[in-house]
Amino acid sequence: MNPAVGPGANTDGSPAADTDGLGRIVMVVPTYNEADNLAWIVGRLHRAQPEVDVLVVDDGSPDGTGAIADSLAADDPRVHVLHRTTKAGLGAAYLHGFGWALEHGYDVIGEMDADGSHQPEQLHRLLEAVRDADLVIGSRYVSGGSVVNWPLSRQLLSRGGNLYVRLLLGIGVRDATAGFRLFRRATLEKIELDQVRSVGYVFQTDLVTRTLRAGLTVREVPIEFVERERGDSKMSGAVATESLKLITRWGVSERRTQVRRALRGRR
Repeated sequence: MNPAVGPGANTDGSPAADTDGLGRIVMVVPTYNEADNLAWIVGRLHRAQPEVDVLVVDDGSPDGTGAIADSLAADDPRVHVLHRTTKAGLGAAYLHGFGWALEHGYDVIGEMDADGSHQPEQLHRLLEAVRDADLVIGSRYVSGGSVVNWPLSRQLLSRGGNLYVRLLLGIGVRDATAGFRLFRRATLEKIELDQVRSVGYVFQTDLVTRTLRAGLTVREVPIEFVERERGDSKMSGAVATESLKLITRWGVSERRTQVRRALRGRR
């Protein structure tokens, strides 16, 4: 376990989180064709939060991302790598990474993209919040949050999708689709990851909903989300449409369950 960093500032000027009492922390970073970004983002993370480990979960990237991850791990004991043979979806990569992190005794387990859209220099906000929460989300859509370099169409799609999630699933989280987050170990153990079947981007909404349904605490903290500068985005209209279809199915099922409960209560 790496020594905890006390409050103050890092050498790059970013605030350093006080991680005393949080235990071992790992950020799970799924990758597919992120050769241009991986070493850069891992370096930024360790300059910002030197005590945090990294687990790269690579889905068989043909551009050599996996080899770069192995090189980073060979040089730094804080970096670990899981190699998957096929591109099976974001959720599947995270589930594999979460299972590894739980098996290896981590106490706080996070998610972060490899493309720089989630700024490691803002991770301290999530680390501070997880002291009194079961899941912390770095949110674009709470007060103080923002999005940089997205076209209006992409912003409308994201904001509209999150509004749809809140209305249909009856949850108060403003950025349920966000991928910059921290879970406590006990949270992942309680929400029964072995029962999760979502593997695409809807996975994020699925885990937020499961956490709330389990009676656990979800907090959102503001972040500045920055669109990637290098490489291609994995989000597309088809992916967004498929996610909305699944959310609709869950919402309709939930509403039917609520109606049945209400009818039984009147008998």
